[in-house]
Amino acid sequence: MSRIGRLPVTLPDGVQATVSDGKVRIAGPKGKLEHPVAAQLGVVVDEERRQVRVERSGEDRQSKALHGLLRNLIANMIVGVTEGYERSIQVVGVGYSAKLEGAKLVLQIGYSHPVPVAVPEGLEIAPPEQSSMLVTGVGAVPCVTLRIRGIDKQQVNEFAASVRRLKPPEPYKAKGIRYEGEEVRRKAGKAFAVQE
Repeated sequence: MSRIGRLPVTLPDGVQATVSDGKVRIAGPKGKLEHPVAAQLGVVVDEERRQVRVERSGEDRQSKALHGLLRNLIANMIVGVTEGYERSIQVVGVGYSAKLEGAKLVLQIGYSHPVPVAVPEGLEIAPPEQSSMLVTGVGAVPCVTLRIRGIDKQQVNEFAASVRRLKPPEPYKAKGIRYEGEEVRRKAGKAFAVQE
């Protein structure tokens, strides 16, 4: 048995789980999520014990891998509909900025034009926070923090990654878009020889 897959997932108060049409559906105070169930797996909802268990029919390698994966996905869905997920990204650089315009995030990230990014349905971005951040060797650099919130962990992280890909942090002045708390490996600039 998969060590992770065999662990039951506890259903907190106010959360309902149902299985139908090859999908597991979780509903809670923050919303509803669903995920398909692979053919070789089964999901059992125990209402008396307030638990969800994932069972598998085969012992092949793929079934074992999917067993633990589905169990963790269900656990993440339960956290999502009760607490939600948040990912923070920082836009770092002089002249770099971010603002919300309706359902779009508009970024100024060193290009000659603003970069609009459509915010997917189901995600919410808190108003950008302007602050300063200390970067080693450069001093205080202007920084805008964006907080992305949603109930689907994958959607939150995927959107944060797609925004970061627009301008990853560069290694010389550490300008660009990074996750909050991300370490950026710095490189020394070119050292020119002094001629006498």
